[in-house]
Parts: sequence; structure tokens; C-alpha cells
Amino acid sequence: MLAITVAAGSGYLSRRDGASYPAAIARAAAAFAATVTVVATLLTATMAGASLAMQ
Repeated sequence: MLAITVAAGSGYLSRRDGASYPAAIARAAAAFAATVTVVATLLTATMAGASLAMQ
């Protein structure tokens, strides 16, 4: 849900900045991918830490 919100905000701000629709979509896609990557990394690190703490 967070990644979708970030992508929508990025696309909106890109259009407000005067970017064309294809450029705004590209920026939104990049923001979506970056957010998904960061969230996946944080979840992996959290799960690994929890796994180590249980041993």
C-alpha cells in the first residue's frame, strides 16, 4: 500500500512540475520500484534479526 501511495504522489508531483505523461509514469514506476525494494530489504533484515534472537 505504501509503494502505491508513493508512486501516485510521485506521478502527481511530476505532472505538477510540467513533465509529460510518459515521463511522469516513468518517475512513478521508479518510485514504486524503489519503495518496494526498501520495504523488502527492511522486512528481510527484521526477519533475520528475529530469527537470530530466537536461537
